[in-house]
Amino acid sequence: MMNNGNRIEKAKKAKSPVKTLLRLLKYTFSRYKVATVFVVIFVLIASAANVIAASRFAPIITELTENGLNADMRGVIIPNLIIVTAIYVAGDLSVFGYNRIMMYIAQGTLKKLRDEMFAKMQYLPLKYFDGRTHGDLMSLYTNDVDTMRQLLSQTIPQVISSALTLIFVFSFMVYYSFTLTVLILAVLAVMIVIIKNIGVKSAKNFLVQQQALGELNGYVEEMTEGQKVIKVFCHERKAEEGFRRLNDKLNECGKKANTYAFLLGPINNNLGYLQYVLVAVIGFVLAVSGSEIGLLSAYCATTEGASRIAIMAGMLVSFLSFSRQFNMPVQQVSQQFNAVVMALAGAERIFETVDTPPEDRGGDVTLTFGEYEKGKWAWKKQTCNGAEYIPLKGDIRFNDVVFGYTDEKVILKNITLYAKPGQKIAFVGSTGAGKTTITNLINRFYDIQSGQITYDGIDIKEIAKDDLRKSLGVVLQDTHLFTGTVMDNIRYGRLNASDEECVNAAKLANADSFITHLPEGYQTVITGDGANLSQGQRQLLAISRAMVSECPVLILDEATSSIDTRTEKLIEEGMDKLMEGRTVFVIAHRLSTVRNSKAIMVLEHGEIIERGDHEQLIAQKGKYYQLYTGAFELE
Repeated sequence: MMNNGNRIEKAKKAKSPVKTLLRLLKYTFSRYKVATVFVVIFVLIASAANVIAASRFAPIITELTENGLNADMRGVIIPNLIIVTAIYVAGDLSVFGYNRIMMYIAQGTLKKLRDEMFAKMQYLPLKYFDGRTHGDLMSLYTNDVDTMRQLLSQTIPQVISSALTLIFVFSFMVYYSFTLTVLILAVLAVMIVIIKNIGVKSAKNFLVQQQALGELNGYVEEMTEGQKVIKVFCHERKAEEGFRRLNDKLNECGKKANTYAFLLGPINNNLGYLQYVLVAVIGFVLAVSGSEIGLLSAYCATTEGASRIAIMAGMLVSFLSFSRQFNMPVQQVSQQFNAVVMALAGAERIFETVDTPPEDRGGDVTLTFGEYEKGKWAWKKQTCNGAEYIPLKGDIRFNDVVFGYTDEKVILKNITLYAKPGQKIAFVGSTGAGKTTITNLINRFYDIQSGQITYDGIDIKEIAKDDLRKSLGVVLQDTHLFTGTVMDNIRYGRLNASDEECVNAAKLANADSFITHLPEGYQTVITGDGANLSQGQRQLLAISRAMVSECPVLILDEATSSIDTRTEKLIEEGMDKLMEGRTVFVIAHRLSTVRNSKAIMVLEHGEIIERGDHEQLIAQKGKYYQLYTGAFELE
């Protein structure tokens, strides 16, 4: 599993935020082309409205400055006020329109992202989940997706509006006064340099913060599930210390990220105030001197006295309004910067999951039922001469198999074994000897480094993984039940099984007796992974699920570890009936459960050190003999 340090280091080496943003924009707007057109139109109207309205203040201010109380209300002021009001109303309606549309686009995009992530996860290899905590995965659907909600619904339309506003305002400013426009651009250049320098540092820290948040969620999920163990061993303080350590790390990451982000606002505001004063002073000087080439000085140069001062006042007010509008988009974008960086960090983590290569399908050999012979399973292999059918018998063989979860650490060393149809093969050995790993290789949860595994003479690499696993019934030591009725959980083994078949499977597993005593019997709803059932009852339901699947091969990984001896005996009687004509692999610590196995494999450090039936192994007086007689105990 990837440790925390490696994950943080990986976060620091993140992909380009620009590429992530472009991909997110393409992902979002490619599905909403018509809606995007309306958004652009509404944003265009809203941006133009603010600029045009500001330009209409010049004649109003000029008239009021020149004539005071005797101003031409009907001829100049009232018509211009009506025009300004109408422009602002149109702008506000446009803002309302594009916000509503963007909310629709944002929610649809987030829904699609969640759908794609969940669908993709169903087909990812187990090693993907081995390297991540459950809480970290849940953080993708909650925290990371939520960070993009504000980006899509608010920040993106704000940025588009700001860009258009800058274009409109810049055009008007150049028209009014080229010199003052250059002054404003100089201050803007300083702002951009500050935003860039602070933004790079903030982006790195926000990505690290998202990683730290995923780790904290994983820890909370783990501690919540293990509350009973924590209380039994009085480890409340230790659990609290672990949470505090991760929470402190998240706190430090958050403080670093937000410290840089929150510096932008005050710095840009102060630069904006400085710019406003400079424009007012220098604009007045230029207007009075008449040295400026532009609309501002041109208007003022044509008149003298009170009229000159009135026109100058009106034009300066409009230009100052433009200067504020020119700075406002920059300040708004800088204020949204932390949200942008967090959203891109979340988007990058989500796209990383979406881009993870799915588990390969495997080969082209498929499993059929009834095609080759009525009521019989068979492998279907396409050849140049047509379909070739190979009866499914359950003959599984390992030929000199070598496997390791990493190339550096080998778990299984030169494993050779065979299980003929209908045989019960047992694996015993210490924890970590490789028993469960062998069964995982049969399912092709992992691929071997060398050697070969065959199933009815077919290399399992040639068999489609779905069909391979469809032929295998598995009961794990750690059972998992889903929210739903008892009947639904049993039927999970074969979705088209009838109620009668589910009940028969439960009876065969000896689960019927306790199910009928539940409040609603087979219709009792199970929640919280069967929290209202005992561990033994949950395991009985898992066995019933495997039985109803009618798979030709069964894998029982400590399937009876949480069941009392009497119930175990009853289950074994039912299992004997179930195993007729089926190949069974059993992993058990209780050696009494493997006595009737056709072959028992004793594993140690990834190697088979003894093999044979119970009587043969007892006669050898080796490791199995020591285990059975109690001279040596399994760890």
